[in-house]
Amino acid sequence: MRVESFDFARDRERMVDEQLARRGIVDERVLAAMRRVPRHLFVQEALRERAYGDHPLPIGEEQTISQPYIVALMTSLLEITGQEKVLEVGTGSGYQTAVLAELARRVCSIERVPALAEGARARLEALGYQNVWVRVANGTVGWPDEAPFERILVAAGSPAVPGPLFEQLAEGGRMVLPLGDAANQTLTLVENVRGERRTQSFGNCKFVKLVGRYAWDA
Repeated sequence: MRVESFDFARDRERMVDEQLARRGIVDERVLAAMRRVPRHLFVQEALRERAYGDHPLPIGEEQTISQPYIVALMTSLLEITGQEKVLEVGTGSGYQTAVLAELARRVCSIERVPALAEGARARLEALGYQNVWVRVANGTVGWPDEAPFERILVAAGSPAVPGPLFEQLAEGGRMVLPLGDAANQTLTLVENVRGERRTQSFGNCKFVKLVGRYAWDA
C-alpha cells in the first residue's frame, strides 16, 4: 500500500471538491480517479507543495503539467465507460495518463521528448499501472499499429485537427484537443459520426504547441 503525507491527501481532496466539483465537473468516475492519483508525484520535488494548486506547473523540457480543472474537463468530455482503448498525445509527466488509466481499458500514450517519456514510464510503473504503454514518437501521426481508438486526448495545442488522428478515431469515438494559434486556443470535442467530424467548443485554454508533421513545425 502506498504511504503518503496526510497533507497531500488533504490537499488532493480539497482540489477535487473546490476546483473540480464546485466548478461543474459532475462525472463521479473522473472525480474518484483524481482523488486516487497522487498528483504531487508527477511534478518536480521542489514543486510538490504546489502540486494541488489551481494552476499548471513546469515539468522541464519547456513542457507543463496541466491545471487540475483542465485535466478533469478534458477527461470528462471523453465520457470513458471503462471498455475503451485511449490514445493520449503528449504524455508529459504522466499525470493525465494515470487519470486515463484509472478509467479506461488500455491507454497508449505518445511523447516526443525521450526524457519525459522515460520519467513518465517510470512513475506509472512504480504506481502499479499495467494498462499503459508509452512510446517516443511524433504524436501527430498517432499510433497506427494500435488503431482504431475509441477515445483520443491531445494535451497540446494544434492549428487544426491532425488528419491521421481523426483517421484513427473509431466510429462513434470522441477526441478532445485544444485548437487555435500559439496564444489563443479553444478546447474542442471532435466526434466521428459515420466518418464525418462533429465539433463542439468548450471555452478558451492555453497549451504548449503540438509539434509534428501535422501540426506546428516547432
